[in-house]
Amino acid sequence: MMQRTVRATLQLVLMGGLASVAAAASDLDALHRSIDRLADQVEPHVIANRRYIHQHPELSNRETETAAYIAERLRALGLEVRTGVAKTGVVAVLRGGKPGPVVALRSELDALPVTEEVDLPFKSTVRTLYEGKEVGVMHACGHDAHMGMLLGVAEIFSKLRPQLHGTVKFIFQPAEEGAPSGEEGGAALMVKEGVLSDEPRPEVIFGLHAWTTFEAGQIAWRSGGLMAGADDLKIVVHGHSTHGAMPWNGVDPIVVASQIVLGLQTIASRQMDVTKAPLIITIGKIDGGVRSNIIPDAVTMLGTIRTLDPKMHDGVIERVRRTAESIAAASGATAEVTIGADVADPVTYNDPALMARMLPTLARVAGPGGLVETTPFTPSEDFSVYQQKIPGIFFFLGVRKPGASMDEYAPNHSPRFRVDESGLKLGVRALANLTVDYQARAH
Repeated sequence: MMQRTVRATLQLVLMGGLASVAAAASDLDALHRSIDRLADQVEPHVIANRRYIHQHPELSNRETETAAYIAERLRALGLEVRTGVAKTGVVAVLRGGKPGPVVALRSELDALPVTEEVDLPFKSTVRTLYEGKEVGVMHACGHDAHMGMLLGVAEIFSKLRPQLHGTVKFIFQPAEEGAPSGEEGGAALMVKEGVLSDEPRPEVIFGLHAWTTFEAGQIAWRSGGLMAGADDLKIVVHGHSTHGAMPWNGVDPIVVASQIVLGLQTIASRQMDVTKAPLIITIGKIDGGVRSNIIPDAVTMLGTIRTLDPKMHDGVIERVRRTAESIAAASGATAEVTIGADVADPVTYNDPALMARMLPTLARVAGPGGLVETTPFTPSEDFSVYQQKIPGIFFFLGVRKPGASMDEYAPNHSPRFRVDESGLKLGVRALANLTVDYQARAH
């Protein structure tokens, strides 16, 4: 009799548990449908916000009007808003109606010193000074689209607040393209000023990037290294000035610099196992000398180092330093090597466990044929700084019109860069669904 009673009790408990699981699944399905319905409603606002921001771009650490525009709209949605973070950053908090984890979503604020060549009704005609030169200013990397989409997610969640299991922290970050010389900025300063450590503290972070390599309607993902780590490189070769007709009386830093350029290329081709991950060492500028017949005292070289494997990074840095110094010493010169002084972005690295957990969400949102596993890309992204502190996922959102060529939709940072706005709703849905699915599974 007692055994039958225990068995019956266990059955009731099991049935109750199954009913609870079924109810939770039903609630999540309803939330997914609500997100899709509201994404349709907010799409015109996403596009309108994106166009306004596109027409009024501002450079890194100077995004005062952009930040004010973002903050005003977030306050109108009833979010808790803090401004002036990391100079011009905006952080907003939306607390759901039910307990659960904190998820961070991030967008950038800044534009580039690029003169727009795309003829649009909302084309940027802004001009300003950059490093002492008058330049055009353009959202040539899609940050305007990112802001529009994140505002769209905030609008959706403001309407779904009672159903949310947790809190959402919206991060609008300045200076992703790099702070002006001599200034701090970007994700590193956001982290330094507590964006991940201040309450509410996020346990994961999600972000995306508009990318013309992929068509509107596509989401491109990769587990592990997605975008390269970047370190700026400066090498000053010190020789000994002399007459150009009598080079034996001095030490020619120009010849030494030329040898260093070639020597650096052997690091990738002969010293590192590139079957693990590719790497790039580029010298983009060499400056030295004033006349054709004078060998100068010094030559300055500027470049960039790109790595896609965090474990390879330190080995590459050590070899760059050793190669430059040893080649210089062999000729009687010296090489002063500085790495990562202004740019030191880690690899944008998607946490494999989190990626595996959230990939079904991206597949469901993208639909059949919409999810693309991509190869790594060598541009860098300081979203990686957040990923060093908490697990995060970063993915690409296609913004090239289906069937259009890359000539019509040029790569990011081009003055001919453009966005097919029909792809933005997918970005809104992806960020919103990643958030609610993570919170539901954690709950």
